[in-house]
Amino acid sequence: MAELDDAYANAAYIPGAADFPPRWERAAAALREGLLEQGLADLDQPYGDSPRQRFDLFHPGSTPKGLMVFVHGGYWLRFDKSVWSHLAVGALSHGWAVVMPSYDLCPQVRIADITRQIAQAVTTAAGMVAGPVTLAGHSAGGHLVARMLQPGLLPEAVAARLRHVMPISPVSDLRPLLRTSMNADFKLDEVTAIAESPALTVERLPVPVTVWVGADERPVFLDQARWLAEAWGCGHVVDEGKHHFDVIDALADADSTMVRRLLG
Repeated sequence: MAELDDAYANAAYIPGAADFPPRWERAAAALREGLLEQGLADLDQPYGDSPRQRFDLFHPGSTPKGLMVFVHGGYWLRFDKSVWSHLAVGALSHGWAVVMPSYDLCPQVRIADITRQIAQAVTTAAGMVAGPVTLAGHSAGGHLVARMLQPGLLPEAVAARLRHVMPISPVSDLRPLLRTSMNADFKLDEVTAIAESPALTVERLPVPVTVWVGADERPVFLDQARWLAEAWGCGHVVDEGKHHFDVIDALADADSTMVRRLLG
C-alpha cells in the first residue's frame, strides 16, 4: 500500500458504501426510461472518436433556459454517464437542459487527455443548446469542471456563456496522488500533476465558482476543497452531515440549496 492510499479511500469509511452504485444505477435508469417515453432524451450523442466519448442530453418540457453539464467522478478510473442520470432532475425541474458525458478512463489515457475530452464535450453540447452554461462535477469530475476555467481550454464563445461552475468534492491539487497506488494508472509525475491542478492555476476565467464538499468526508477531501476555494477566492460550502457519496444527492432535488446556487 502506498503512503496516501488510506487517506484517499472513500468507500472504506462510508457505511453501506457498496449499496450506493446499484442504487444510483436504478434511479438513473428509471429517469432515462421516463424521459425517453416523453421524447425528452437524446442518448449516446458523440463528441469525439472513441466509444466512450458520448453524452446523454436530457431536455426539459419547454425551451431550455440554458445548459447544465454534470461530469461524473470515479478517480478517472471507473463509471460512466449511465450511473448518474437521476442527478439531472433538479436542473430539469428548473427548465434547464442537462448533458452528462462519459469519457475515456485511465490508464488507457492520461488525466490531461480527459480534461481535453471534457472541454470538447462541453463545446459540442453548447452547440446544441442555447443560453447560459453551468458546470457541475463530482470528485474527479469536480477536478474536470474546475479545469474548464483555464483560459484557452474552451473556445471563447463557449467560455463567454459560462454562468457558474461547481466543483463538488473536487481533487484540486493532484500532487498527493503521486503517493497513492492509483498513480500506477495515472502515470503522473510532478510536472504533469502541477499542470493538471486547478488549485495551482493562477489564471482562470472570471466566472462565479462554488466549491462544495460534505462535512463528513475524508480529511483530505476537506483539504482539497479548501485549497481550491482559498486559491481562487471563491464560494466554499461545507455541507453538514454529508459524505463523499451522498453529497451529490442534492442535484436531484429542485428545491435544494445546491441546485439553486448552481443555476443562480
